[in-house]
Amino acid sequence: MAAAPTLAHRATHAIDLVTRGAGKAIAWLILPMVLSLVWEVTARYLFNAPTVWAYDMTFMLYGTFFMLGSAWTLQHGGHIRTDLYYGRWSTRTRARVDLACYLVFFFPAIAIFGWLGWEYFWKSFQQNERIVTSPWLPIVWPFKFVIPASAALLLLQGVSESIKCWGRAFGPGDSEDTPADDAEVAT
Repeated sequence: MAAAPTLAHRATHAIDLVTRGAGKAIAWLILPMVLSLVWEVTARYLFNAPTVWAYDMTFMLYGTFFMLGSAWTLQHGGHIRTDLYYGRWSTRTRARVDLACYLVFFFPAIAIFGWLGWEYFWKSFQQNERIVTSPWLPIVWPFKFVIPASAALLLLQGVSESIKCWGRAFGPGDSEDTPADDAEVAT
């Protein structure tokens, strides 16, 4: 009979579900981004009638896609990592290094990023800021809201990853002498 899931396991599973759901929802932003690019190219080169909004729409959607997708990328281990030493370490050692990096670098940086991003968004929201370099003059605060929203998603996923690292670093299982599997390093 399998043991009941621990609170830590349930918490990481719930956070991972939120991140996975957000990642799948955000992935759909690629469609309006591509459609606006196709519309612009068609209007510009076939009808000699460029739009005033397509460029702004494209960079706002791409920025949103990139920023909000970062938590999903973290969940899947897609961020850059130097594997010179990392790939040779045991699972336990890698988990300890990852945990230390989350605590020392990741959480403080994301907290500052979220705090400053919130102030940046809030000022823009209060002023109903618009992009003045565009003839379309779109409001910009929804785009700026993506910054603190991304920080919140990254912070949540960082908590999940840290809990998983803790379990691998200090839980039962892999010994210090066992190098990690190559397949595991790639994931």
